[in-house]
Amino acid sequence: MQYLDLNALQDELKSNGLVILGFPCNQFGLQEPGSNEEIPLGLKHIRPGKGFTPNFQLFEKGDVNGKKEQKVFTFLKSSCPPIGDTLGNPLNRLFWDNIKVNDIKWNFEKFLVGPDGRAVTRYHPRTQVSQIRKDVIAYMKSHAGVERKSQSGVERILMMEREGQ
Repeated sequence: MQYLDLNALQDELKSNGLVILGFPCNQFGLQEPGSNEEIPLGLKHIRPGKGFTPNFQLFEKGDVNGKKEQKVFTFLKSSCPPIGDTLGNPLNRLFWDNIKVNDIKWNFEKFLVGPDGRAVTRYHPRTQVSQIRKDVIAYMKSHAGVERKSQSGVERILMMEREGQ
């Protein structure tokens, strides 16, 4: 359901500058085993299926925690406090070494990043997109007319992604 809700949010707010970025990861219960080529096909035909295609940028699969974590997640995790002080029962569910309290907890943990590239808020994986929508709209309203920096948050994330994972 989150994929459908994220598509709807992107459609609704893209004209206001919202850009949703998706980063597939297989570190949580091995729930994303497909290759980069297989992931879009899995979304289209299985999960959520019915011809679904994300209307947001979907990056290559990579690690969000551990020694090989993508730089963007090192940055995001250092910018926002953890969403809790536990990771639940990691045995046979979490697949990286040196687990830390600030690690991404599970698939669909989300970050709101402002146009200046700074992480604003971090969301628990079970936070509904409807709640995030309210926060995004409130953030946009509170920052309406604020001068845009030379590099947007999305541009900053894309640059970190290009520089290496």
